[in-house]
Amino acid sequence: MRNDRHGARVNCRETGSGETVVMLHSSASSGSQWRALMGTLRGRWHVVSPDLYGYGETDAWPGTRQFSLSQEAALIDAVLPSDGHPVHLVGHSYGGAVALRFAMQQPHRVRSLVLIEPVAFHLLWDTAPAEENRALFREVRTIASAVSRAATRGDYRSAMARFIDYWNGKGAWSRLQPPLQAELARRIPKIALDFWAAMTEASSAADYRGIGAPTLVLCGSRSPAPAQRIAEIVAASLSRSRLQTIEGAGHMLPLTHPEIVNAAIATHLFRCRSESHPAAA
Repeated sequence: MRNDRHGARVNCRETGSGETVVMLHSSASSGSQWRALMGTLRGRWHVVSPDLYGYGETDAWPGTRQFSLSQEAALIDAVLPSDGHPVHLVGHSYGGAVALRFAMQQPHRVRSLVLIEPVAFHLLWDTAPAEENRALFREVRTIASAVSRAATRGDYRSAMARFIDYWNGKGAWSRLQPPLQAELARRIPKIALDFWAAMTEASSAADYRGIGAPTLVLCGSRSPAPAQRIAEIVAASLSRSRLQTIEGAGHMLPLTHPEIVNAAIATHLFRCRSESHPAAA
């Protein structure tokens, strides 16, 4: 355990040696999501996989101020090595949005980025084509509102069922075993905060153009339309980015297509390690 600047206990998995790779998980998950990738990389990399606020064994957000992506990104400071060297950041879904925010705030500390369908929902509101993208934003807002309302009245299972089925396809919730359903349902209060942070973020696509780190953006061909569109916006906004679509994959592609995703991440990391580049444009 480590402590963040608010005094919250931050759980972090750590293995290997070499340049540091920090991996940020999706909502409703934990750092254990990256177990296979950590095993792949630990022979040549120092791999760090924290649990974000309210997940795994990390304390809940202490509530010292309004929650935001910036507040979640500050947790990364608690797990960075003390040598001050820039790190490679890998983030999936909500973790991708957090990684993007961290890279915008502290570009000098990021050597490279891998963003797997970052749910930076706010980018749908101020980018072209405006009408189409705002319709996608409203689609997400419908899900977020349903989750928030159900969480407020204590109907965690209903909220989690809506969340799981949206990201994984209709019927995904019903196929889960009851103990896992119960475990996931307990995470609804933090999922509601994650939605809030990703949808109310004030930064724009233009704000991310200062990120000069080479970036791989991964997207599933069968993911919900808002996630696919955000991946396109992010890839177009960053100066040194490349968008790769994984055919047949959905939003949970690190878990459903781990061999393809992990190979793409490893290739990107090795390529970046062999290059000399500025940390910021």
